[in-house]
This record gives sequence, structure tokens and C-alpha cells, in this order.
Amino acid sequence: MKQHLIILISLSLMAINLSAQSEKKMVREGNSQFEDGNFSDAEIEYRKALDKKPGYYKGTFNLGDAMYAQENFEESGKLFAEVAEGVHSDEQKAGAFYNLGNSLMKEQKYKESIEAYKNSLRLKPDDQDAKYNLAYARKKLDEQQQQEQNQDQDQDKDQDKDKDKQDQDKEQDKDKQDQDQDKKDQDKKDQNQDKKDDQQKDQQPQPQQISKEDAQRMLDALKNDEKKTLEELQKQKAKATKSMKTEIDW
Repeated sequence: MKQHLIILISLSLMAINLSAQSEKKMVREGNSQFEDGNFSDAEIEYRKALDKKPGYYKGTFNLGDAMYAQENFEESGKLFAEVAEGVHSDEQKAGAFYNLGNSLMKEQKYKESIEAYKNSLRLKPDDQDAKYNLAYARKKLDEQQQQEQNQDQDQDKDQDKDKDKQDQDKEQDKDKQDQDQDKKDQDKKDQNQDKKDDQQKDQQPQPQQISKEDAQRMLDALKNDEKKTLEELQKQKAKATKSMKTEIDW
């Protein structure tokens, strides 16, 4: 019974050892492909190793390197963050934070990359590469913030220009409306004047029509006046004749 137990334990240890050798072999194969510049093939080998042993430090870290080399910076950042949060040595975690900072830098996430480099230096204070990259990330962050500020100022200027143009357009529209209103008022004034003239024409006295009887009476009156006038003239003429006659006689 004891012999069977010893054999089973030995077989189990052999299986574990073979499994460890298998995942390590896959990582080594991935490293070979990586060194030859075959990053996609290296990725395949690293993923195989992680399928055999999920969370395997070397497999995860090196897969992050392969993704970074293929410019998949978002994926590489996730892998390095996973390593940094795992239970590993300070040196391993410092390396993971450093690579995380590099991935974030490529994504222009300078503020986040600064924190990653700081975490790396907390674990490995003498890392000159981390110090250099930290300073560079701070410089890029300042440039980014300055650029955003300039863009905001340019946007404000554009908005002011648009507002000025809108005000100018409104003023032009108002002038046009005033001109149109003046024209309408003038047209209305002319129309009123024409109407007034027409009314005055309508109000001018028209020749009155008289009846035939009235006309006859007026004619008779004129004749009577003429008769009276003629009689008066004849009287005056008679007086004048007498005077002259009297003078001749003597």
C-alpha cells in the first residue's frame, strides 16, 4: 500500500515537472521568436504558456513585451498592470511598472505614465531609465496642457469672431429692415397723398344743372335788365340832345 502511494506521488511530481518544463519551453520558444523580430509568433507561444499556467509571471510579462512591439499599447499596458499588481519581487514589480509607464506614454497618457514611473522608482530608487522617463513624461505633460490651453484660447477667439459676425449680420439685417420700413412708409405716404388728391378732386364743385324753367326766368330777368338799361340810356341821350339843340338855336 505504501509502495503504491509512493508511486502515485512520484507520478504526480513527474507530471507537474513535465508541465512546468512545457510552459517554460513555450516561453523560451517565444523568446527566440521575439529576438528574431517575429513578434506575432512570439505572442502565440506566450499565450500557449499562459494557457498551461494562467498568471505565469514570465509568460505574462513577455506577452506584454510582444504586444508592445506590435504597437498594441493598450493591451500591453493591461498585461504589465496585471504583473505589477501580482505577488512578485520588488524588482519584478518595478520592471512591470516601468513598462506600464512606457505603454501609457505611447498612448499620450502622460499623467498616468508619471504615476507608473513613480511607483517603479519607489521599488527601485536607483533606476536611471525610470528617472529619465519620468522627467520626459513631465515635460510632455506640460506641453500637452499648454497645447490644450492654446486650443481653448483659439476656440474662444473663434467664438468671439463668430459672435462679432453674428452681431454684424444682425446690424445689417436691422439696417435693411429700417430701409424697407422707410420705403414702406414713403410708399404709404405717397398713396395717402394720391388718395387725398383724389378726394380733393372729388370734392371740387361741379357745374350745377338747372332746370329749364329756371333758365327761362334767368333769361327774362336779363332781358328786363337790358330793357331798363336801354330806357335809361335813351333818357340820358334825350337830355344830351336837348342841351345841344338849345345851344345851336341861339
